[in-house]
Amino acid sequence: MNQTIAAIATPPGEGGIAVIRISGKEAIPIAASIFSGPVASYKSHTCHFGKILDGDAVIDEALIIVMRAPRSYTGEDTVEIQCHGGSLISKRVLEVVLKAGAKAAGPGAFTHQAFMNGKLDLAQAEAVQTFIGAKNELALKAAREQLSGKLSAHIQGLQHELLDIAAILEAWVDFPEEGLEFATQDEVIASLESTLQKMRHLEATFHEGKKIQEGITLCLAGCPNAGKSSLMNALLGHERAIVTPIPGTTRDTLEAEMRLGGLHFQLLDTAGIRETSEIVEQEGIRRSKLAMQQADLILLMVDASTPSTDDLFNSCPPEKTLLIWNKIDLPHTILAAPFPHQVRISAKTGTGIAELKKTIEELVWKGTISKEEIVLTQARHKEALSDASKALQTLIDGLKTEISPEFLAADMRNCLKNLGSIIGMDITEDILSAIFAKFCVGK
Repeated sequence: MNQTIAAIATPPGEGGIAVIRISGKEAIPIAASIFSGPVASYKSHTCHFGKILDGDAVIDEALIIVMRAPRSYTGEDTVEIQCHGGSLISKRVLEVVLKAGAKAAGPGAFTHQAFMNGKLDLAQAEAVQTFIGAKNELALKAAREQLSGKLSAHIQGLQHELLDIAAILEAWVDFPEEGLEFATQDEVIASLESTLQKMRHLEATFHEGKKIQEGITLCLAGCPNAGKSSLMNALLGHERAIVTPIPGTTRDTLEAEMRLGGLHFQLLDTAGIRETSEIVEQEGIRRSKLAMQQADLILLMVDASTPSTDDLFNSCPPEKTLLIWNKIDLPHTILAAPFPHQVRISAKTGTGIAELKKTIEELVWKGTISKEEIVLTQARHKEALSDASKALQTLIDGLKTEISPEFLAADMRNCLKNLGSIIGMDITEDILSAIFAKFCVGK
């Protein structure tokens, strides 16, 4: 891409300042043509005050920061204009920049240029948008580590472990009569199995990494007046759901977001499940059952003061259900139930809420990975690693059954290709377009 691009890099709306970013070979000449000062003579990474001009008309007073290649985010000459905040003035300044010869940047265009110019590998580039959109501390940490290059270094380490053996396999193909013996077959297999174990361990982190990145859906379910709406308000710490003693108050699914233990949760309060002839309530119950199916964890509420469960227990899979006995501040009865995870609370008084929060965190974070290790949060990375693992397993099986070296070498190349695609080696333009289309404009 040889064109000089420009975009507003700050969010829309009113604010103290807005930033317009220009990047490319013509960034400095374009900035010079619309600024009152001698931009071409400015040293790199210096800031200057002046006026943004459209011909003789003054558009705004602004600061200009010049960053000369390769010491910029994109690796190209870059100019950033800091003008007054506000949608109208920032758009007007951008119009002047585009009029002077820049092209409007699409989503992710600046990060795409950074990738193409070698400032970031593809895994780091993807982490930029993940970093911006992080919804909790763990997601922020995972994105920060990916952006810093930890995932890339780990992938490169796996590649390096395989390269020596790849050379051996290629030598077996190219010089079959020479009897070359760089390592015994048992040593090669042992080395490959060690690398495969590391790859599978990293792949397994995606289960938890997806939770970190996308959040966890909790569905509050139960009979009418079990206390679902009261619990929603207690977990959120504010009044979100209407609470009345009238059964069937909640007719639709209510949604709210909360953070717990460093994770992001989407909390759903659903209509009470019961037999009814009322059309609107029937639709609410249908939506309740759908939410239960799609939820990561069902918080099944039962009124312990008047326990009635019957069909409700049968409709909830035990492996993803936390049974909550509510209203224990009243005379109550705890029945036998087929759920391994149960807590007792009073949503009204707050009794047991702390234990409930702790139990939720323990159930959704099953301890399969350490919160300190590298995790996969991107489905593309997981799929590439899975394909690489399959190719490596095929290679190991082939060595054990002594198939032709040509097939072994082909499996190794396939494995290395899939590993490389994570950090941007052997990547197609279609994949690049799909990745950067998810970015915000200006980044």
